[in-house]
Amino acid sequence: MIPRIRQTLYTLVPMAALVVLIGLSGVSNDPHVDLVIRGGQVLDGTGNPWFRADVAVDGGKIVAIGLLDGYTADEMVDASGLIVAPGFVDMHSHAADVAWDGQGFDSEDPAVRAAPNLVAQGITTVAINQDGRSPVNIGAQRDKYEASGIGINTVLMVGHGSIRRHVLRDDYRRVATPSEIERMRGLVRQALADGAVGLSAGLEYTPGRWSTTSEVVALMEEVASVDGVYISHQRSEGADPMWFWPSVDSSGPPTLIDAVMETIEIGERTGGRVVASHLKAKGAHYWGSSAAAVQLIEAARARGVRVWGDQYPYTTSGSDGNTVLLPRWAFGPQGEEDPNHAARLETLLRSPATTTRLRTDTAHEIRRRGGANKVVVLEATDPALEGMTLADLADSLSVDPVAAAFWLQINGDPQRRGGVRLRGFSMDEEDVDRYAARDWMATASDAGIALPTDGPVHPRYWGTFPRKIHRYAMERGVMTIADAVRSSTSLPAHLLGLSDRGLVREGMVADLVILDLESLRDNATAFNPHAAPDGVVHVFLGGRPILKDGEATGGLTGTVLTPLIN
Repeated sequence: MIPRIRQTLYTLVPMAALVVLIGLSGVSNDPHVDLVIRGGQVLDGTGNPWFRADVAVDGGKIVAIGLLDGYTADEMVDASGLIVAPGFVDMHSHAADVAWDGQGFDSEDPAVRAAPNLVAQGITTVAINQDGRSPVNIGAQRDKYEASGIGINTVLMVGHGSIRRHVLRDDYRRVATPSEIERMRGLVRQALADGAVGLSAGLEYTPGRWSTTSEVVALMEEVASVDGVYISHQRSEGADPMWFWPSVDSSGPPTLIDAVMETIEIGERTGGRVVASHLKAKGAHYWGSSAAAVQLIEAARARGVRVWGDQYPYTTSGSDGNTVLLPRWAFGPQGEEDPNHAARLETLLRSPATTTRLRTDTAHEIRRRGGANKVVVLEATDPALEGMTLADLADSLSVDPVAAAFWLQINGDPQRRGGVRLRGFSMDEEDVDRYAARDWMATASDAGIALPTDGPVHPRYWGTFPRKIHRYAMERGVMTIADAVRSSTSLPAHLLGLSDRGLVREGMVADLVILDLESLRDNATAFNPHAAPDGVVHVFLGGRPILKDGEATGGLTGTVLTPLIN
């Protein structure tokens, strides 16, 4: 910018001529811009170490980086001793979800659409319509958000599951025919033309679990043709899918390793960018399997497959927060009026054969949720139980953990499945570490929008991005701070095709976050999930503040980003 012009002129032109030249060119010695962030330690999103510089923003873009002493601005921000970084880009977000109609970006309440919990983390862009769920009409969704206003930027995926259900209707528990796949391909093409940046899948969920790999490949071919991205909730995240119960389902369900190999195959057959989303190794009996998943992905990348991953930095999953240790078949139908689950369980336990089935499936679920010492009571009719693990309860009752799970249902709230509210911690910290250390692993929250007055949510709703930096870079040291920032900025921006974001660089859109590393930490926990993080000082969206001195402004200045529109 102007400092470079000055350096060139001083080098090549005599002083007298320089004065004349500057006068003729109209270049001012004192440039005036919208915003100058002074004296910060810039982590530019590349993974390089920080450097001290001022950052000038004008017209929503970064126009200069350096020692900008001569600049004046409408707004000056002192960032001395603070980190200046790109705004965080959330690879896998539920800021809008067709399964939660009228919530998130679809809410009529502008305070919700402002996404305060996401802004509090430093998030400036989210990728929504995940897990195969989206409107089929992406254009209508885009128009709605542009008309109503949203608090941060978003990119739109199109959901494989939604398209599959639209074409197959209620007859989705089967392989699609060639003509049905062609209809699905046409819907994907239309979604891409309307602004979708890629295809999401939920292959562990209904109706995606009945699709074949070839069906997904056919749809992904459309996405790859425009260099879009495939983001998959894979068919399994542990030794078996969440729908599997040993006493009900046949043996040999897909494992995490099978699922990773399928994602790789989709990338290999289409040549497109594919992302194994919220990678984990779920279940106490499956801990350590991240090593095999990492080996598979890195071998595929070495032979040219464009495969990546994303993760949220926690040892507890979303479904862990809805842990019910008894199998689904032990309960009545969904929506049953005035259910008495305790009485039903007592009836089932009168049959020795049924008791054997119950014990088998409940033991399986305890193990899948991390083991008895990793399943915690969060809420109970008897407050004395809150904070106890299932192992603690079993010891106090002098029974095994399976019997303790039965006891909770019989002695707890009879209308609540399981009797109490439980959270499992189904992942092991070493697996989370191993994934976090990979340079191909992006950060994602897998979280929606929440207000502090809302009910229980996963701690990731408020803490994901500060936690990635504080816990995994600063505390555990499995990555550098610069790499933690890269995994949250330029890497997800690249995967989503956002060429003008994710870096602190001249010409880039000024989506920026300013952090105080000394105080940066996540505060949300399973028992206090709505606690805002510390150390996120300012957040700018296109150079406009959406968080100042740790307080969200509530603005609705976000846009729908559509890099693939022709």
